[in-house]
Formats: sequence, C-alpha cells, structure tokens
Amino acid sequence: MAERASDASPREDAIRLLARREYARAELAARLAAKGHDPAAVAASLDALAEEGLQSDARFAESFVRARLSRGQGPLKIRLELERRGIDRECLGATLAAFVESGELDGFAQARAALAKRFAGPGDTPRERARRERFLAGRGFDAEQVRHALAHAWDDA
Repeated sequence: MAERASDASPREDAIRLLARREYARAELAARLAAKGHDPAAVAASLDALAEEGLQSDARFAESFVRARLSRGQGPLKIRLELERRGIDRECLGATLAAFVESGELDGFAQARAALAKRFAGPGDTPRERARRERFLAGRGFDAEQVRHALAHAWDDA
C-alpha cells in the first residue's frame, strides 16, 4: 500500500485532482487508492462529488473526445481509450453519438485530413500504400475509413 503524503481526506485529494482537469470516476478511484485512502471512503467521496456535479463521467468523456479529435485520432482509438478509463458503454455511446450527430466526429473526413496532412500523395508502391494504411490504422480508423481516405485524401489538391 502506498504511503499517504498528508492527512487529507479522499474528498480533498479528489477536489485537488479535479481542479487541474476532468477525471473519470474510475481514474479518480485508482489515484485515491494509490494515495492509501480506504476504498469505502473513496467510494463515498466520489458518490458525493458526482451528486454535487463536481465529477461527471459524461463531462469527462465529452472533454476527452474533443481533445482526441483535435489530435486527429479516429473513432476506434477514442472508444478504446474511453473504455480503458472506465467509462461505461451507455455513457460512451451517448457521447460519441452526440459528436456524430453534431458533425464533429466524421471518421471519413478525419481520416482524409490526417492522411493529406501527413503524406503528399497516395504512394506509388504497395509498400508506400501499406505505410499509409498502417498510419491511419494506428490513429484509430477502421478499414472502410482507411480505404476511403486513400482514395480521396488528395482530391482537392
């Protein structure tokens, strides 16, 4: 068990963390447990913070998606990272659906933009095309989005 740096309550430590950025409930629980707080006290504190609106998985998910979209990441990678951070499927689905509905999350357009920004053209050899495919797959785009981007990323150029 980790040493406690101070005699701060789980609530105080959680508020200190939340003052810097949004956190998912699971992330906060893990960080507070690492500080040596009792799991029951952590759960009670997080319940109270959520009830007061100071911690919200929905707000965290929205902030997270917006940040990842600005970095050029695709829907698959964003979904996987949110699941890893403990966001439940219902909240995750609702958040991604809201971004799709607003037009902010368009995997095809994002894949085209990312590819055109990184590469000057589709590549002349199979090896070069495979490199572009790996680049997009690593960014979190599915096979259909990758094929579309390879075919249309340089249409405007």
